[in-house]
Amino acid sequence: MRLGIISALYEEQQGLVEAMQGPYKLIHGQREYWVGKLFEIDAVCVLSRIGKVAAAMTATTLVEKFGVTHILFTGVAGAGDKTVQVGDIVVAESLVQHDMDASPLFPRFEVPLTGLSHFPADHRLGTRLADAAQAFLDRDFEEAIDAREKTVFGLVQPRIHRGLVASGDQFVNDASHINSLNDALPGLVAVEMEGAAVAQVCYELGVPCGVVRTISDNANENAATDFMRFVKSVAARYAFHIVRRFCLQADKVSSEG
Repeated sequence: MRLGIISALYEEQQGLVEAMQGPYKLIHGQREYWVGKLFEIDAVCVLSRIGKVAAAMTATTLVEKFGVTHILFTGVAGAGDKTVQVGDIVVAESLVQHDMDASPLFPRFEVPLTGLSHFPADHRLGTRLADAAQAFLDRDFEEAIDAREKTVFGLVQPRIHRGLVASGDQFVNDASHINSLNDALPGLVAVEMEGAAVAQVCYELGVPCGVVRTISDNANENAATDFMRFVKSVAARYAFHIVRRFCLQADKVSSEG
């Protein structure tokens, strides 16, 4: 395995490059790619920047230039359903571009000339991500997240959700918008701005991908409130520990297999 790890923001990947053994930096396409061993796994870490085009370019480069065999996208997302709360963890099972609409030429959400609207995340990677996330909640959460931050953001008993993630080049902060997406996309658990683009690239290139997101807001009018504070003090810690457990688990599986 050579694992490509993408995040949109620096804060979402905080600590991972520092945890690498013997990292070195390569600059390509105005991005810094950090190559090295991460928790015994051969890995490449990179920030894509925000949005579907930026994410698609980054994912393609990871495969074509850096030879990664698997891609993991980690970051934050808005809740896609009322049962999903701030501090919960979402692992994508499939991903759709909620702003893709070439109707009447093609059905709404379908990516033209692919015949697909929902692109699958890799089931095996998803299961390992969910296992790593559960291990984080069971063993690391209490010490990893400062008590004050738990109080501020109401983090009591975070849960894991698996399901549909919708991506679009919009920061969703309108309750009516999220309600309409819920109506149009059954099983929606999160909204964000990159994952479906990465999933499409990985589907077309035949590379397994996984997407794990920490829920930072309810995708309503309060979505931007303390957003960066949450990313820095909560989501960054989630991502670090989940990726650490994922890599250690993957290394164990590789050693045994």
